[in-house]
Amino acid sequence: MTQGAGQGPEVERTATLRDFRVPAYVHETGPYTQSIHPGDVVPPAEEAAYPEGYTPTQRDLPVINRGDTVQVTVDPVSVPAPQQAEGPGPLYVVGDVHGYLDELVAALQEKGLIDSSGHWCAGTARLWFLGDFTDRGPDGIGVIDLVMRLSAEAAAAGGYCKALMGNHELLLLGAKRFGDTPVNSGAGTATFQAAWLLNGGQKTDMDRLQDHHLQWMARLDAVEEVDGHLLLHSDTTAYLDFGRSIEEVNDTVRETLTRNDADEVWDLFRKFTKRFSFRDEGGADAVRSLLDTYGGTRVVHGHSPIPYLLGEVGSEDGGDESGPVVEGPHVYADGLAIAMDGGVTMAGKLLVQQLPLSM
Repeated sequence: MTQGAGQGPEVERTATLRDFRVPAYVHETGPYTQSIHPGDVVPPAEEAAYPEGYTPTQRDLPVINRGDTVQVTVDPVSVPAPQQAEGPGPLYVVGDVHGYLDELVAALQEKGLIDSSGHWCAGTARLWFLGDFTDRGPDGIGVIDLVMRLSAEAAAAGGYCKALMGNHELLLLGAKRFGDTPVNSGAGTATFQAAWLLNGGQKTDMDRLQDHHLQWMARLDAVEEVDGHLLLHSDTTAYLDFGRSIEEVNDTVRETLTRNDADEVWDLFRKFTKRFSFRDEGGADAVRSLLDTYGGTRVVHGHSPIPYLLGEVGSEDGGDESGPVVEGPHVYADGLAIAMDGGVTMAGKLLVQQLPLSM
C-alpha cells in the first residue's frame, strides 16, 4: 500500500457545503469569494469551519512580523554564470513562475543563464525550478516549453536544468484528467476543474496543453538534495507523509499519479498546498524534521510568497502599483530555510538565485 496517498478511514461526506462543479471556463457571479493569495480559495465567511487540514480551499493568510529573518539582496547587475574547468558548475534555483514567461526570460538573462535569443549559455551550470509553472500568469505553457527546451540544451552543454513538482502542476493535471468529477474533499463536494479555475487557471493554457506537457509534469520529482540544499516546493512537513527517504517520496508521488484515482490525487494536491510550517514558533524544528529525515543543511522552497512571510500584504493581481518590496530570497527559521517565491503574481519579483547564499 502506498504511503501517504488515500490512507486512513473513509471520511463520511457531510451535507454539501459548496458544490464546486461548474462548467469549464464559465465566469459567473456566485457565492465564491475571490482568493487573495496564490493557491488559496476563500470560502464565504458565513460557511461552517472546514475540518482541520483542509487547506486548498481554506483561508490561511494570517501574517506576522518577525525580527529573526533576513532578506538577501540580489545583485541587479547582469553577470554571466561562472564556469568551472572541472566538476559541476554553479547551482541556481528559481522560485514560482506562474506563467510569467517574459519575467522569467529576463531573470535568466540577468544571471547569464540564457542568451539574448533565449538559449542556454551557462555551460556546466545547474538550474533547479521549484515548481508552479502555470496559472495566474499569461503563458504557463510557454514557461513549460522553455524549461523543457533548456533541459535539453543544458544537458548538451554539460550542465542541467531540472524541475520539481508544485501544487499547481497537480492542480492542472487534475483539472485535465478528472474535470468536474466529484472528489471527497473532506468538506463536501469538490472538483479539480473548479479548484483550478478558482486558483488562477487560464483557458489559454488548457487549450494549448498537450500530452507531452502532461507526461513531463507527472514525472517531476517532489524533493531533491543538492550540495546540502534540500529543495522542495512547499513550506510544509507534509512530505514526511510520503516516505522516509527522498527516493521513497518521489516514488510515492509518481505512483499516486500513475494510479489515476481522483481522490488520491486530490489528497496529494491538498498536502502540497499546505504552507507556513517553517514560519511561526517551532518553525526551525519543523525544518529540522525534514533535514534529519532527507538530509541537507538548509531547506530551499517556493510556494508561500515572501511578502506574506515578511508580514507585508499585497494584491495578487498587482492592483497596488508600487507592489510588495522583494529584493531577494528570504532566510528565516534560524537560518535553516530559504524562501524563493518573490510574489511575481503580486507585482513582486521572480527570483533566480545562485546557491549557496553569501550572508
